[in-house]
Amino acid sequence: MQEVLTTERQLGDYNGLVSDEILSEIKKHAAALKGLRVIHINATPQGGGVAEILNSLVPLSRSVGIDARWYVIPPDESFANITKRLHHYLQGYPGSLTDEQMGTYLAHNQDAALRLKNRSIAADVWVIHDPQVLPLVDFLPDAGKMVWKCHIDTTKPNTFVRDSLMPFMNQYHSVIFSLDKYVFDGLSQPSVCIFAPAIDPLSSKNIDLPSATIRQVLDNHGIDQTRSLVTQVSRFDIWKDPWGVIDAYRMAKEAIPDLQLALIGGLTAQDDPDALDVLHNVQDYAGDDTDIHIFSEWQTLTDLEVNAFQTASDVVVQKSIREGFGLTVAEAMWKGTPVIGGNCGGIRLQIRDGITGFLVDNTHDCADRIITLLRNSILAKSMGHSARESVRRHFLMTRLLRDHLSLYASLVAQPVSL
Repeated sequence: MQEVLTTERQLGDYNGLVSDEILSEIKKHAAALKGLRVIHINATPQGGGVAEILNSLVPLSRSVGIDARWYVIPPDESFANITKRLHHYLQGYPGSLTDEQMGTYLAHNQDAALRLKNRSIAADVWVIHDPQVLPLVDFLPDAGKMVWKCHIDTTKPNTFVRDSLMPFMNQYHSVIFSLDKYVFDGLSQPSVCIFAPAIDPLSSKNIDLPSATIRQVLDNHGIDQTRSLVTQVSRFDIWKDPWGVIDAYRMAKEAIPDLQLALIGGLTAQDDPDALDVLHNVQDYAGDDTDIHIFSEWQTLTDLEVNAFQTASDVVVQKSIREGFGLTVAEAMWKGTPVIGGNCGGIRLQIRDGITGFLVDNTHDCADRIITLLRNSILAKSMGHSARESVRRHFLMTRLLRDHLSLYASLVAQPVSL
């Protein structure tokens, strides 16, 4: 098991960015939890939303007296292929695992549990993230209070994944979902918590950048800053519908001839074996259009560069088909950039249609909203302002820390046995 080291965070650094009420609640909970040992486990130290969240949540937890640590399971190609299938199945894709595949899935988790035991790694509360490490609960009996956090849009999981994974979920003391509608029918044992993920306003992806820095980043990457720019930032994943984004761009370009499109995604997540195939398919689909800029592989952008693109874009799109919660939606909203999101899952929680952004059900509507925002700067500015304030109230890291501390307090107050 690899421990992931993080950059220090201090709660006081958020003064002025978040409400005094949130800070007060954090301090109140933390005072009663000093020294509590909390271990987070997921499948990858970088790439994807879970890693981004833990990079801030873990050190911020430590800053208020929680002994928080973060571990990732060892990478394995066959295991990653299997768990990517589970991810698709949880989001409704048809299919099932063979007995051999299920055996590999369980064996890798059993091996991870043995590594934890051999290193005498112990905690009062374990927070296990997403399906990759869900079975750990079966191999860590009496380890402490166990929490499973599902970051995926499980509105319509297929029956195989529901029936196969439910026994593991029911062994946890608590299960966290981002929305009520994600809760599995049939959960009997654990308590269910509902709270959304969040972004860190002090990370390099979300801090305010000087205009000169933004201009330099876009210039370095071939963006004509005298022309309109639409951007989508996401993994290269079928559920993010990059092909639909290209189609919407092409439709909008008929009305806005100078339009440019940036598709920004990384290939750094070791639990996402499909990304390279999706990328190559998207590159082929984009063809020789020099106004479509695709950033990946050797052109992967740093977090600060992603920040610059989100800030400078006239419109940010997240045209997802399924989305547990769109961190990139919250990031763009925080920067005051108008966002068009797919009308699905957690994006519905983030965007109030027509007020803090637009929700769309199809490519034609996405193109129409792009045109509307590019032609109406007053609407775009007003929507961006409302979006930033919504993120300030609901989707910043301090609120997520408060929710975690509240959950920890409820868990430690419970008897040890289920």
